[in-house]
Amino acid sequence: MTDTTAWVSAARVVRRLGFGATGIEVDAAVARGVHRWVADVLAAPPAADPGAIATPAPRLDAIAAPGRAVSAAMRKQVNSERADQQSELTAWWLRRMVSVHNPAPEKLTFVWHNHFATSAQKVRDASAMLAQNEKLRSMGLGEFRPLAYAMLTDAAMLRWLDGAQNTKSAPNENLAREFMELFALGHGNGYTETDVREGARALTGWRTTTDGATALRTRAHDTGTKTVLGVTGDLDASSFCDAVLGHPASSGYVATSMWRQLASDAPPPPDTLRRLTDAYGPRRDLRALVTAIVTDPAFTTSGTSIVMSPVEWMVGLARALTPQVTPQQITMMTSALRTLGQLPFFPPSVGGWPAGQAWLSTAGAETRFGVATRFAAHATPAVVIDAAPRDRIDALGHLLGVGRWSDRTASVLRTAVGHPPALTAIGLNSPEYLTA
Repeated sequence: MTDTTAWVSAARVVRRLGFGATGIEVDAAVARGVHRWVADVLAAPPAADPGAIATPAPRLDAIAAPGRAVSAAMRKQVNSERADQQSELTAWWLRRMVSVHNPAPEKLTFVWHNHFATSAQKVRDASAMLAQNEKLRSMGLGEFRPLAYAMLTDAAMLRWLDGAQNTKSAPNENLAREFMELFALGHGNGYTETDVREGARALTGWRTTTDGATALRTRAHDTGTKTVLGVTGDLDASSFCDAVLGHPASSGYVATSMWRQLASDAPPPPDTLRRLTDAYGPRRDLRALVTAIVTDPAFTTSGTSIVMSPVEWMVGLARALTPQVTPQQITMMTSALRTLGQLPFFPPSVGGWPAGQAWLSTAGAETRFGVATRFAAHATPAVVIDAAPRDRIDALGHLLGVGRWSDRTASVLRTAVGHPPALTAIGLNSPEYLTA
């Protein structure tokens, strides 16, 4: 088994910018040099990835909402068509996560999906969810301001947070409040209920169009003077976005949010946060921020462990065990993720999914072990099967990107060296794999 500090540190970087890590991926990062490897994977265009090309997005036509006068049977049919489209979309994204050669763009798309959490449960339009997904992917390593504004005026977000019901005669505060509290500033960071009300007025008038896009309906927009966080004028969505992002607390909030998703379940130490906000800078550079997170000295300390979320774990399992998932395996993954409480496109609230120890329940462990056992029974790689029994634990460690096993885990693994699928399932559920 590889047991060098450099390899273990590189494995952590590979894992956080992907879904799990294989030894082959870690070896490539070590050979390239971690800093150069990080620059390369963050610069690679997602659309050019061979795995992404092989898994094109589904064609999803918007399904018109049934009118009030339609029959119950017709309403049921429309709902069924919507559900089928959403299932197709979820299956596609899982397949793409598994298939891409460079998982960093998909991992960061999922990170932003959790940050700007939007649920298909309420949106009920798979084409709008796909459009948002593509925005998160294409803009997630640019500057935060264009991304934030795109989410403020996004069709799925407008439906999710009632922006389409926000008019000058009846302002709806939901989107303005959540944008400040969860997306850009942080709860209690200097805004007041007056800022929320004034922000809602600034966001009035945005509507979805028949082609799935959004547009400002000027008749419904409040053109009066508003004041948000000390900025006064005829504020609209653009100037509201600037007022919020210009608040001194915003950069630290965004940097901390990204740190907690990529580096540690705990917030960054003060010195680290200063380095992150310096990298983020006045341009709000997300590529520079992500780079700073995974190359910061605090990133590789023992206190920066993260519990793998179900999606990270499930996709990492598939990427390690099989080069191409079957439709039956995708169905199994989807069902298990629903049971585990983290199905893509269905966050439980605008606050996103929980993190940390919440994923380590007894029921969750039983589900994970069952999935790992079924996958391993048909897809344990030859690198483990063909290894001599005395070498299989090390071979499994390399396969899963685990540089060292604890004595306790190694003792459990030794009981299964004669049965490679069982050995693999145990390794996939070990503390070293789940919390590295």
